[in-house]
Amino acid sequence: MVEGREAPRYRVRKLAWIEHGGDKITCTVRDLSITGASLEVSDPKSVPEKFTLVIPEDGLRIACQVVRRTEFRMGIKFE
Repeated sequence: MVEGREAPRYRVRKLAWIEHGGDKITCTVRDLSITGASLEVSDPKSVPEKFTLVIPEDGLRIACQVVRRTEFRMGIKFE
């Protein structure tokens, strides 16, 4: 299978949260690259299309956009 992503992703397990409009949603970053990530979320449908991802372990706060959703995961790209 040919990889279609712009940058290679690396498997990780980092606690993070999604911020939007004053709300915080806990999530886990499951893989990560310089262009995006895969997030594990209890209810991906409750997450808005655009939000800020906060990964305290790495000191990151980055604007994101959802590119795909499944039952418990979301693919995002960094803006």
